[in-house]
Amino acid sequence: MTTYIILQHYWWFIISLLGGLLAFLLFVQGGQSMLFSLSKTEDEKRLLVNILGRKWEYTFTTLVTFGGAFFASFPLFYSTSFGGAYWVWMIILFCFIIQAVSFEFQSKPGNTYGKTTYRSFLWINGVLGTFLLGAAIATFFTGSDFSVNKGNITQQLAPVISQWGNNWHGLEALLEPRNWALGLTVLFLARTNALLFLINRLNNKTLEERSHKYLFYNAIPFVIFFLIFVTWILIGKGFAVNAETGEVSLEQFKYFHNLIEMPIIMIVFVVGVILVLTGIIASMISKNFRKGIWFSGAGSILTVCTLLLIAGFNNTAYYPSSTDLQSSLTIFNSSSSEFTLKTMSYVSILIPFVLAYIFYAWRSLEKKRTDIEDINNDHHAY
Repeated sequence: MTTYIILQHYWWFIISLLGGLLAFLLFVQGGQSMLFSLSKTEDEKRLLVNILGRKWEYTFTTLVTFGGAFFASFPLFYSTSFGGAYWVWMIILFCFIIQAVSFEFQSKPGNTYGKTTYRSFLWINGVLGTFLLGAAIATFFTGSDFSVNKGNITQQLAPVISQWGNNWHGLEALLEPRNWALGLTVLFLARTNALLFLINRLNNKTLEERSHKYLFYNAIPFVIFFLIFVTWILIGKGFAVNAETGEVSLEQFKYFHNLIEMPIIMIVFVVGVILVLTGIIASMISKNFRKGIWFSGAGSILTVCTLLLIAGFNNTAYYPSSTDLQSSLTIFNSSSSEFTLKTMSYVSILIPFVLAYIFYAWRSLEKKRTDIEDINNDHHAY
């Protein structure tokens, strides 16, 4: 392969890895979605808010990095999806903005709205933010209503390359059952990982027992919706790209073929699923097992990463057009220039150091399990 093709694959891998990290870190949103059901007293709510609040910036930063990396490496996707399906992306952005506002202002002096209002914002972010992110990513497999004409770039008055095919601007994705399946998968995965995280970090017997109880109620729907989505895409049609002509066509079992033809990715996918199930099942069987989040978290990263890889690798259109197949975006026809990708690759060398710092900061904040006394003695508590 040429250097340019290698760089295009490299940056799709980076995007996929960031997507996997984001899927894991959404446990913060999952915990927020259970804020009112899991906690009954004010002390319990404060404990949950502060345990989750120590991690919300990791999720927010990863989401911004994910979007920024996508914009820099595959700008045509950014302009097509963010410019066309803007209602979905605006709602997602709004959900994360109110999360940041809620954590920062719910305990400020002179708060006229009350803590319940801001905690309701956290609940909205937890439910709507995760579901819509999953539904939006599902369109990588199901397609969206857009067309692309690069020839329009020469138009001086209206150089619009991409056009959306309807006035719903992304909300039409909610009419596709497969998008609902992945949206609900992400929601219940976030809730499941949140419960595993709370089991690991809480020093509160009542909340620990409730977390174990709620784990069953959320893990089962997660597994069901995950199996529905994965089975649906593996036995259905995918968007194949002719390596020589660039022509896009529908191919039965395309994503299943991708797994078979890329055995390393298939092995990582299976390992990821096993890790997630191990973390869940071990935590259900033994109430003394507290490391489920690390198994499930690592598995979430690997599984989501590999799903995104089969959406873009092996001559596959990662952002297909459901109305004009030849407008579908691939890692080849939507990427930045070779110079840009190469320059960005030098910067990406810093990623392992950033991850090491995050790990260090995480461990520094989690030296012992947290109880309500720790929150009461914390002058920076939310």
